[in-house]
Formats: sequence, structure tokens, C-alpha cells
Amino acid sequence: MNRRLIVFCSTVLLISLVATGCGGNNSPIESASSSTPQTETAPAAPSASAPIPESPSASPSASESAQPSATPEPTEIAKTYKMNKNYFIVPIDKETTEKKVVLLTFDDGPKDKATLEPLLDTLDKHQAKAIFFVNGYRVKANPELLKTIDERNQVIGNHSWDHISLKKEKAPKIKEQIENVQAIVKEVTGKTPVFFRPPFGASNDYVREVAKDNGLLFMTWSNGSLDWDMNKTPEAKRPQAVIDNVMEQLNPGSNILMHELPWTAKALDDLLTQLEQKGYTFVDPNAIDTEL
Repeated sequence: MNRRLIVFCSTVLLISLVATGCGGNNSPIESASSSTPQTETAPAAPSASAPIPESPSASPSASESAQPSATPEPTEIAKTYKMNKNYFIVPIDKETTEKKVVLLTFDDGPKDKATLEPLLDTLDKHQAKAIFFVNGYRVKANPELLKTIDERNQVIGNHSWDHISLKKEKAPKIKEQIENVQAIVKEVTGKTPVFFRPPFGASNDYVREVAKDNGLLFMTWSNGSLDWDMNKTPEAKRPQAVIDNVMEQLNPGSNILMHELPWTAKALDDLLTQLEQKGYTFVDPNAIDTEL
């Protein structure tokens, strides 16, 4: 009897010990696993609705790239020269501006391509600019030649419509002769002349007044090449005669009168070379202040 009771009690105790070791919140297995570091998971990707920061190097949007880039305004040439009462070109600031310059001018065009293009080519070769004083009737006959002068970045001046002696004309005729040239040059090139030279250098007070009213700087010349007066000179010698005439009258600021003539075209390269050898440079007409 006592023996059975001892066996029963031993069995109950054994069952109780097994139950305590396999369950409960303080199980050694659970405690060991809780001390193991958790694997780090990658951060979640942003949702479709979340804004994505723009990269500094991001390309412009289609609308931005479609915008035209701003075109810089052409730089205006500084007005560093003026014309004195004797028609020489002189520096406004005598201390800082080159005095040894000449102004190149060509009258009575535009005549023909065969004469004009060699003149333009030589000017380009020497990086020189000139004023081409044109007649209205020639512009009307050769508008494409006027466009060529403008497209080659040379300057166009007003030399009256018919190349007549304006001082002999009455006021309405003078006004017409000057203003009609202004109009046709503007029509052909989109630019209005700012320099005026009367044919033969002949003028009067009203000619000067009309020129001024049209924003034109009135000038004749201070150095005549005499290329227009070569009838007694053999044609083969005319280019050298042009050079000699210019060089004999040469002074700083010389306002050199030439014409669209074949022998002048042939002389020009040698003439400009000799001027350069003497230390002269060619004033850009755009640098002449027409207000002074």
C-alpha cells in the first residue's frame, strides 16, 4: 500500500517538472533567440506620390529646353574720333587714342561688280573699313551691289541722287537729292546713312542744313587721290599715280577721297601696304562721332 503511494507521487512530480521546463515566458530557448541581432532591412522605396528631389545635374525639362537662348545685342563701337573743320579725322581723347590714322572713302558708286569686288577684297585683306558714298540713280540700277557693300561690313554714305552740283540748285531740289538717297539706302539695306559728301565738294548753307536735318555728318575731304583726273595719264601708270598723289598729301587724320575706278582698285593693295609701313591704321567710320 505504501509502495503504490510512493510510485504515484513520483510520477506526478516528474510530469510537473517536464511541463515547467518546456513552457512559460522565461524559457531558455526564447531568451537566447531574443539576444540575437535582427537583420537590417532596406528602407522602403518612396511611394509614387512622394516628391523626388531634383538632382543638381538634371537635364532641363522639355519646356525649358524649348525656350530660345537669348541673343546678345551687337556691341556698339565706341565713338573715339571726330572730324575737324578741315575734314581731318582726329581723336576725341588725344592722350589715349591713336592719332596716326586715315579715313578711306570711295565715291560715285555702286558701279559694277568687276570694280567693286576687288576693292572690297583688298579692304578685307587689310582689315580696313571705308565709307562708300553712293549716288541714288546708281543704287536704283544696282541694288544688289549696294547690298554687297553692306553685307561686307563696309559703311554707306550719301552722295546725292544725280551727282549734280547742289550749290546751284534751289531748296526743293536740294532736299530731294539728299533725302531720296536716304530713303533708297534704307529700303535696300535697312540702314540709313549718317555721312554726306556733296558732289564736287560744292555746297551752300541750305545743303548743310538739309544734311544736318537728316542726321548726316557733312564732309568733303582733306586728301585727294586725283584718281578721277587721269585722262592725260597712260592707263598703265594710273595705279601708281593714285598712290603717289595720296602719299604726297599724307598727314595723320587724312580723309582720303577715291572713287570706284579700275585703276584705283588695282592701286589699293599697294597703297594700304605703304600706309601700314609708315605706321598708319585705318579708322573705322563707325568710330567717328557724327554729333560733334
